Amino acid sequence: MSTHTFKLPDLGEGTVSAEIIAWHVKPGDVLTEDQPLVEMSTDKAVVEVPSPVSGRVISIHGKPGDVVAVGAELATFETSANGASAPATAAATATASAAAPAPPAAGPVRASPATRRRALEAGIDLGAMTGSGPGGRIQPEDLKARANAPAPDAAPATADERSEEIPVIGIRRVIAQRMSEAARSIPHFSYVEEVDITQLHALREQLNMRAKPPAGGLSYLPFIVVALLRALQRFPQCNAHYDAAREVLLRHRAVHVGIATQTGEGLKVPVVRNAQRLDLRALAAEIARVTSAARDRSARREELSGSTITVTSLGKLGGIASTPIINLPEVAIIGVNRAVLRPMVVEGAVQPRLMMNLSSSFDHRFVDGADAAGLIQAIREMLEQPATLFMSDR
Repeated sequence: MSTHTFKLPDLGEGTVSAEIIAWHVKPGDVLTEDQPLVEMSTDKAVVEVPSPVSGRVISIHGKPGDVVAVGAELATFETSANGASAPATAAATATASAAAPAPPAAGPVRASPATRRRALEAGIDLGAMTGSGPGGRIQPEDLKARANAPAPDAAPATADERSEEIPVIGIRRVIAQRMSEAARSIPHFSYVEEVDITQLHALREQLNMRAKPPAGGLSYLPFIVVALLRALQRFPQCNAHYDAAREVLLRHRAVHVGIATQTGEGLKVPVVRNAQRLDLRALAAEIARVTSAARDRSARREELSGSTITVTSLGKLGGIASTPIINLPEVAIIGVNRAVLRPMVVEGAVQPRLMMNLSSSFDHRFVDGADAAGLIQAIREMLEQPATLFMSDR
């Protein structure tokens, strides 16, 4: 027998530390090499770290919410000389299997990272559950059934109202830190403008009717991004980063559009790179791809960073107006509110028109009010006359 001490490796892009989100093991568990060990969060993504060896877990270091430096000890294993797992379990497991139809095998619970996350948030102990999936794997529907099941021998509810403590860890902690830093360091100013998208809606409906598979239906978002791309040609100072350490404003030629996306883990900003190279359909497809990847956690690390300007939209939940927080180190963010049918005066007559507000924020250190207004007015003009979205400026 020998022991193996596993230290946190570099998780990429010069990461110097990571936060423990959830352990998939406990002391005494026997693992095989590459079996899920622990879920770690960096400022870019959540990463599942596998076991480096086969063996029995002697100890683990740190609890969910702890930030661990690269090179610090994470777990200690007992291994055999050839790296195989410690022998204590094999004979006992075989005997138990022969004696009776066994419950799920001892060791780590079998569940996906997303299921583990939902269980952690709901306060459900996966170790006390038997999954309906292959090999006892816990499925999302098992978790849902457990959450909805009445507690056995539960005492009648009382009028006592207790507060719930929810640890701020993982991506939620990163979001909190970034929002606090942005609000503290950036002198925001907001600009709200209403846009008549009646003609845009008609064009969108027509294009969707003519779409052939596998093209999906177009939302308003790709049209808004096209308008933003064209407007940035006139107002390039809004497509920039501020390097505070060097006190340098980096004005970008390429437009990497961040799409603020609500996920089960919190707000993520997947990036459509070089959006200026894409036509409307390709842009819509890429927006759908990166936002879906952010939600199902398949997004690569580089797809969640590097945006030069961000668009944020809550769709039907978008409200009338909002004050979005700028995504550091950018200097502008475009907020899209919901579309509402309203009575409007058009050429002296009241008509029903489909209206949408754009609520955007800018870093007043580098974007003057006139330039911010000019950018939003340029976007408004193109959305109200959508044929201009496809006209050459030459």
